Amino acid sequence: MRGEKVTLGSRKRHIAKTVTWRVVGTIDTMVLSWVISGNPLTGLQIGGSEVITKMGLYYLHERLWFKTRFLRDSQKRHIVKSITWRCIGTVDTMLIAWFMIGNPLTGMKIGMAEVVTKMFLYYLHERIWYRFNYGLENREDAEEYS
Repeated sequence: MRGEKVTLGSRKRHIAKTVTWRVVGTIDTMVLSWVISGNPLTGLQIGGSEVITKMGLYYLHERLWFKTRFLRDSQKRHIVKSITWRCIGTVDTMLIAWFMIGNPLTGMKIGMAEVVTKMFLYYLHERIWYRFNYGLENREDAEEYS
């Protein structure tokens, strides 16, 4: 059973990961939304709206993965985490884009474009965070729960 120190540290880690991923993810969403819609303001609106929804969803995703021991091998675990997060993130993006633009097809185009870019970016993000011990009691926590 984990002690209170690890739990508090893990929360700090998950908050830090949430913030760093949101910066990367928001920039990607803004650029893709701008390119697909042809309007830079639309890109800013969609990306800005996602900040709130995605940070909450991402934090919950991190906490759920922290509590499971599924796939202890870090590379396989990071691949599966990337896929589960992308499914959640894509649905969120499509709904926000549809609502903002008023066109479900454009929302789907933005969401599908993100599948390609964000899967790659998220995997890199996970691998980078795996190398840091911030918020972990010891390296074994990183190997099991990153």
